[in-house]
Parts: sequence; structure tokens; C-alpha cells
Amino acid sequence: MTAWHVYIIRCRDDTLYTGISTDVNRRFAEHQAGGPKAARYLKGRGPLQLVLTLPACDRGTALKLEHRIKRLARPQKEALIQHPENMHKIEGL
Repeated sequence: MTAWHVYIIRCRDDTLYTGISTDVNRRFAEHQAGGPKAARYLKGRGPLQLVLTLPACDRGTALKLEHRIKRLARPQKEALIQHPENMHKIEGL
């Protein structure tokens, strides 16, 4: 069974991008390269910084977690980045 992860990337303009992958390092390298597999949102926003990786047991769980993180307000996302161990305390997660 493949392990899934949710990740957050901080862009040069300090915006946050959230995604999922089975191989976060490979996916981050694709985003940094800016090639055809990179997210359109991230093109031209480098340098990029991988600021958080969270494990998920399967793709469905990763998608749900990604959706919940994307719905968080900016201060909640920053709190999650600073203290991922408190993920359960953040409303909506």
C-alpha cells in the first residue's frame, strides 16, 4: 500500500500552496523545476520552500485533509506549520 502525504509550500510572495503526493520530494522537485508537471499556481513564484509534510493513510484521507487545510484561514495555516503536532486542535481538522 502506498503512503500518501499532504504538503504545504511557501512561495516567494509568502502565499501558501497545499497539495498531496506519494513522493513529496519528487513532487516538490517538479514544482521547483516549473516544467509541465508543476502546478500552474507555482510557476514564477519561486524560490519555493517546503514548510510542512503530514502523513495520510490513503489517497482519500489525503484529499480530505488537503481540502480542510485549504479552507483554513491564513493564521490557522501558519499555526499548523509552526506546530503540526497540534493538528487535532485546529478547527476543521
